[in-house]
Amino acid sequence: MTAHPRLSIGLPVYDGEEYLAEALDALLGQTYEDFELVISDNASTDGTQDICREYAAKDARIRYLRLPRNIGAAPNHNYVFTQCRGELFKWASHDDLYARDLLKRCVEALDERPEVILAHSGQAVIDGDGTVKVPYAYGLATDSPRAPERFRSLLFEPGGDDFYGVMRADVLRRVKPHDSYHHADRTFVAEITLHGPFHQVPELLYFRRDHPTRAERANPSLRSRCVNLDPRRAGRLHPAPRLLAEYVLGFTSAIQRAPLAAADRRACHRHVAAWLASRARPGAGERVEDRAPVGPGAHTVSVDDLVAGREGRAGREGRQA
Repeated sequence: MTAHPRLSIGLPVYDGEEYLAEALDALLGQTYEDFELVISDNASTDGTQDICREYAAKDARIRYLRLPRNIGAAPNHNYVFTQCRGELFKWASHDDLYARDLLKRCVEALDERPEVILAHSGQAVIDGDGTVKVPYAYGLATDSPRAPERFRSLLFEPGGDDFYGVMRADVLRRVKPHDSYHHADRTFVAEITLHGPFHQVPELLYFRRDHPTRAERANPSLRSRCVNLDPRRAGRLHPAPRLLAEYVLGFTSAIQRAPLAAADRRACHRHVAAWLASRARPGAGERVEDRAPVGPGAHTVSVDDLVAGREGRAGREGRQA
């Protein structure tokens, strides 16, 4: 690793022992190698610390930081970004998987397209064993040269994990840090896209794991999800109506902060108004995880063939059975 790696990967984690080693193997096995991996352990109580220290001892690209107390998922995401040094940045989840060429393809896309501020790839939802459940088509217009069109697509279209794309760090420093109200990740990405277009690499390289202990499933209520994001949300000063109101205000305040022409700013505000009016329609809360598989060969994608550390896994498991 160089003294100043070009790319920084920030991995916030809390009690992630079940899948953490698989994620680390996938990241450290990337064909693009000029990166640092900064792990911020949010005072885990399981075996996370031991796993992190074991991997850090073997690979100099890893910096392991352990917080003295659990500050919540959102502050931990923000904190790990402040500890990174690269001109490019990517958040990584401790339970997702990454094909070997993910970083390479995303960095190439940013180098080839100076106007693009975030690059990601084709995505699929996998289960706890790493089997593809839902490969899905990316339907967002985040590549549009027009900021209002990019913003509108993020309001109305489900899907997309651009929060975990490779971003230009200087752009990320210009937006408000990730908040902890309901769906704060959506308003966060919406603000980023007001600064420039995204690019989707047309290859299936990112696998989001859906499992019973994932934060969204372990915290089914709006309140519990927000408390997981920031324990300070547990008090009576943060009732559900406030958390929902902050979600809406997150979009409007992002419009006000962004470097937009007056006409584009007005167009974005109109899109928010139309989105609010549409929330009562059937299917407004659609989740990608609930969709039927799409695309050719949807059931034949082999994560084991694409992700480092899983080579021959299917054969080994077959012999053990």
